[in-house]
Amino acid sequence: MKDRNKIVNDDYIPLIGKENQIIGFEKKEKIHSEGLFHSAVSVFIFNPKNDLMLQKRSSKKYHSSLLWTNTCCSHPRKNESVLTAAHRCLIEEMGFDCFLEQRFCFTYHEYLRNGLIENELDHVFVGYYEKSPIINYKEVENWKWTSLNELIKNVHLYPDSYTIWLKIILKNYINQLNIY
Repeated sequence: MKDRNKIVNDDYIPLIGKENQIIGFEKKEKIHSEGLFHSAVSVFIFNPKNDLMLQKRSSKKYHSSLLWTNTCCSHPRKNESVLTAAHRCLIEEMGFDCFLEQRFCFTYHEYLRNGLIENELDHVFVGYYEKSPIINYKEVENWKWTSLNELIKNVHLYPDSYTIWLKIILKNYINQLNIY
């Protein structure tokens, strides 16, 4: 019974009000189909050369599948902090964990190709790691290291190969990633 409750609670993510506070919880599929304002996390992992670890989302993802994106991204679950969600997502998708620092938050509202809607308060975290990940093929199709200059060039040349939130971050918030 305990495992069943965990599975049910995992489906519910925080809805966000006008003051950026949690006002309730809803199923992820309903949130994306109706465009409800909700909480999300995006993680950017850099190596000592300041290359970014990218992932190609799994073909099994119900939106933005097979698109390249930041290291990992997810939604906090019911009664889970955004920092805990960022660590969970990193472990579940990429098979490792490291120190994470929240750098900034931003909001965006975009329509996806398959009729779903992203309407998020996205909490962006940065960390450093130099080894190869052990990817979860249910979540991740592939991965690679890339320089930010190369990524920006490729996003410009092949915009349909990248997630909308990654393009927004690169266009508007790249300096806030605060790469050392």
